[in-house]
Amino acid sequence: MTLLEMRTSKITGKGQIAIPKEIRKKKGFKEGTKIAILAFEDRIELRPLKQFSKKMFTMLASETSLAKDWLSKEDEKAWKNL
Repeated sequence: MTLLEMRTSKITGKGQIAIPKEIRKKKGFKEGTKIAILAFEDRIELRPLKQFSKKMFTMLASETSLAKDWLSKEDEKAWKNL
């Protein structure tokens, strides 16, 4: 993957960051754009949701709906070592 540009930003006390204007313009991030935040061991990626396939949307929707039923300490303990 080729690096196009590098800028810096600060994280606020609420964990928010500002994406520099030049990068927002280049990558098409507009106010109200929904993004996915992907965390890897060595990096974090921000992607507009339009870049995801139908399978990825299904996975994200499933995660949200399953989380409602998987919030007990008993569930976490039961599945911890699997």
